[in-house]
Amino acid sequence: MTSTAVREDRVEVDGAALQVFRGGSGPPLLVLHDCEVMPEWQPYHEALGRSFSVAAPSHPGFGASERPDRMESVEDLAYLYLDFLDTLGPEPVTLLGLGLGGWIAAEMAVRCSHRLRRLVLAGPVGIKVSGPTEPDILETFVLTRQQILEAGWHDPGLGEERMKLPGTPGLPAEELLTLLRNRESAVRYTWKPFMHNPNLRRWLRRITVPTLLIWGGSDGIVSTDYGRAFQQSIPGAGLQVIPEAGHYPYLEQPDAFVEAVAGFAG
Repeated sequence: MTSTAVREDRVEVDGAALQVFRGGSGPPLLVLHDCEVMPEWQPYHEALGRSFSVAAPSHPGFGASERPDRMESVEDLAYLYLDFLDTLGPEPVTLLGLGLGGWIAAEMAVRCSHRLRRLVLAGPVGIKVSGPTEPDILETFVLTRQQILEAGWHDPGLGEERMKLPGTPGLPAEELLTLLRNRESAVRYTWKPFMHNPNLRRWLRRITVPTLLIWGGSDGIVSTDYGRAFQQSIPGAGLQVIPEAGHYPYLEQPDAFVEAVAGFAG
């Protein structure tokens, strides 16, 4: 979904040409998307644009962004986006990471927080909570569209309306190819070990910027217990649970989601 106030740019960072959606006005907000969500301007971006100047890049290998062959880990993405911050001007930036984007954002913050004003992580992955043989995160890459909707949404019927996935009826071929390319890139970045960095949990103590975690109360992909473990690993972090929302509260309950972000970072 687009707006006349939105523009799509191409920005080269560390040798990668990134697709970047921009809109709104106010202090800068960098939004890093999740792996199963189509990179495009969404209603929650539009709503956030009433309080912030929003920059929403597509990760390398997602959407229309290039992925250099040498870029193959979440750590690579973290350093790329630390460089990207320099393109947003000298003002400290609020960083909002969603799912995979939350993992990238956390990796950025443990390395370098001085360019950040606030950190918001919505349903992030990236840490190991349970034992080595116990899964913390549902493997969405091997699920059908219906299984993703049932696990990731409080209301799967609403998810059918709002979320583009492979298998969505009437999905244009170009968008299907984009979603498949996105998934291929996500597998490259996150498969071994699956969706986490074994060292990240102990590094989270290095985050010094005010931090809020947002979780959907019905998240069947990453549980609220996982969210509490994430929160407790970051000094002074808060946790806000949004009722009647799954793993994608920004799609399922966008008003409550935007209110939580703006209330914390506005």
